[in-house]
Amino acid sequence: MGLKILHAADLHLDSPFGGFSDEQRQLLKAQQRLLPGKIADLCRRETCDLMLLAGDIFDGEASRESMDVLKEALARCGVPAFVAPGNHDFCCPSSPWLTESWPENVYIFTGGLESVVLEDLSCRVYGAGFRSMDCPSLLEGFRAEGTEQYKIAVLHGDPTQRESPYNPITAGQVKASGLQYLALGHIHKAGAFRAGNTLCVWPGCPMGRGWDETGDKGVCIVTLEDEAKVQAVSLDTIRFYDLEADVGADAVAALESLLPPQGSRDFYRIALTGNADVDLKSVYKEFPDFPNLFLLDKTEPPMDLWENTDADTLEGMYFQLLRRRMEEEPENARQIQLAAEISRKLLSGREVTL
Repeated sequence: MGLKILHAADLHLDSPFGGFSDEQRQLLKAQQRLLPGKIADLCRRETCDLMLLAGDIFDGEASRESMDVLKEALARCGVPAFVAPGNHDFCCPSSPWLTESWPENVYIFTGGLESVVLEDLSCRVYGAGFRSMDCPSLLEGFRAEGTEQYKIAVLHGDPTQRESPYNPITAGQVKASGLQYLALGHIHKAGAFRAGNTLCVWPGCPMGRGWDETGDKGVCIVTLEDEAKVQAVSLDTIRFYDLEADVGADAVAALESLLPPQGSRDFYRIALTGNADVDLKSVYKEFPDFPNLFLLDKTEPPMDLWENTDADTLEGMYFQLLRRRMEEEPENARQIQLAAEISRKLLSGREVTL
């Protein structure tokens, strides 16, 4: 039958969302507080055997509302849930991981590396919790013990930098660990690698918090049989998109080609480029169903491609030749005009992007 696991990390509940309006902050915080419930629903829908939460569940000081939402969701998931606090929600004396009462099915790793055995699943779960903002390597010299069929671990740690102050994880440590699966948090962009017989995975954050965390986000459904298999699952929440649009002759049409037709509460930041005069206020009015649309005007003034073509200079002769070719070869007009545009930009010292 195998073992089925839900692996999530880096919810960052109660993030401040600086740089956004009050209304946008309220929307983003409300969307974040839906994450625990969505994760619990997915856990039940996928009939998972257990849940692993790999740290930074809270962004810092936790609100009462977020703690209650998380408690309700963990109790409702109906399976053993293991939490490994990270650098943003580390186990200081006032931490809710230490001061709050959590549902009976929840086990929180609040100190050094230890293990819990789930006999009915023939599974041993290792974990540890950060006790300050930084943490030395927890897997150095580690080797899983026990006779259980499945040996897994949940940790908050950094597999990308050997000198990281946040529990650096190396491929050599993972290979020597004797684990089938190592569930990590900390890195907000999903990733994975296999070392020896161990699959090491970090699911990324389940919801972006800004323009550096764009696109679909989610969690992992892990199946352990002969080897570990992972499926990324989107939680279908607010997304961030950082895009660019060459406005051409019509900025509205250029944006319509990028944006969904039915409107969206997702956050879009779109840099408008090209040679045009753009009235941003007028453009915004054409997109009332996109309340979280940010436009950056990076256009340059329109160019007169054929100015001074009558001049008795190399420049004038060059553009005369291009214009004549356009008239003689209408099927190649667009390519010839592009050549003229690039030439004008180079001659005026503007940046050219090919």
